[in-house]
Amino acid sequence: MTAQQQQQAKEEISVMEEEEEEAGSLSSQYIISVKDLSKTYDGKIKAVDNVSFNVKEGEIFGFLGPNGAGKSTTINMLTTLIRPTSGSAVICGYDIYKHATEVRRSVGVVPQEYTADEDLTGLENILLCADLYGIPRSNSKAHAQELLKLVELEDAANRKVSTYSGGMRRRLELACGLINYPKLLFLDEPTLGLDVQTRAAVWNYIRMLKEEYHMTLFLTTHYMEEADSLCDRIAIIDHGHIVRIGTPDQLKASVGGDVIVVGVKESEPDISSEIANIRLVKDVKKRGNDYRIKAEMGEEVAPEIIDLIRSKGLHVTKISLTKPTLDEAYLEFTGKTLREEETSRMQMFSQRVTMMRARR
Repeated sequence: MTAQQQQQAKEEISVMEEEEEEAGSLSSQYIISVKDLSKTYDGKIKAVDNVSFNVKEGEIFGFLGPNGAGKSTTINMLTTLIRPTSGSAVICGYDIYKHATEVRRSVGVVPQEYTADEDLTGLENILLCADLYGIPRSNSKAHAQELLKLVELEDAANRKVSTYSGGMRRRLELACGLINYPKLLFLDEPTLGLDVQTRAAVWNYIRMLKEEYHMTLFLTTHYMEEADSLCDRIAIIDHGHIVRIGTPDQLKASVGGDVIVVGVKESEPDISSEIANIRLVKDVKKRGNDYRIKAEMGEEVAPEIIDLIRSKGLHVTKISLTKPTLDEAYLEFTGKTLREEETSRMQMFSQRVTMMRARR
């Protein structure tokens, strides 16, 4: 992303936040307020670069981006696990610098990695988390039983975690993150490595926490369908920068119409300008032998595009028409599809262990 694009994205985000406040969303109603937050490692590597955003109480807010985009680093700063290089953040009314202990007491965290002790039972793991929060056993035992029921692990409460499946482990992590009655729950890649059926089950638990318990949730993901299905608002993050914030519908609508991709056998001539003159066509971009066209009423426009290409003596090799999706929105804002970026050896090792355990 160029410096000009970064500045433009920052201005757009600022305008959106101003519009929210004008509509009546007072700053006191934000459960997370972040301003110019950054984290630089070794004085060189910027993992997070001046991100600013607000999260409203009671919403599911998502960070959507590839591995290495800065999602986990942001969560670690907001939960006071690592200290930011610069910037500020207020969580549940507490400053992350001045009131770190209060922040930790107010939030729950479900990390990307599995953290439960495999030699302990599910119940023992939850009680251990309660002990770390300083919750008396007289209170934590009953609450732990409630949480096991919530995540449907009652029958496995006294089994060692080493016998749990990947889905059971993830549900246990969720229960552990709820032991301190948090106002705000952070979920870092909550369904990484899970099969489709188990992922859908975790989605249902997340929705339940919002709808029945009125909890605010902040989740990170690189799954488009997960962000689209769960999140009230999404921040698209790429290389440590937030490039756009909006509801799933707003992000998809900003693509500007249906997307038509036409493959042509011949690379020359470039007829982008002629396609752009077709009625209802809003934008044309050529990548290799493919034309990516944004248009209103794509079903009507597509035949005209094919006729034009054939009239030039060129041959159509493929054509597709899609309604705006988050994939298209991500491509629109970042110039690329959501990709698996190269990560450090530690990140790769951690993710491999997580996925290996999830498949047990």
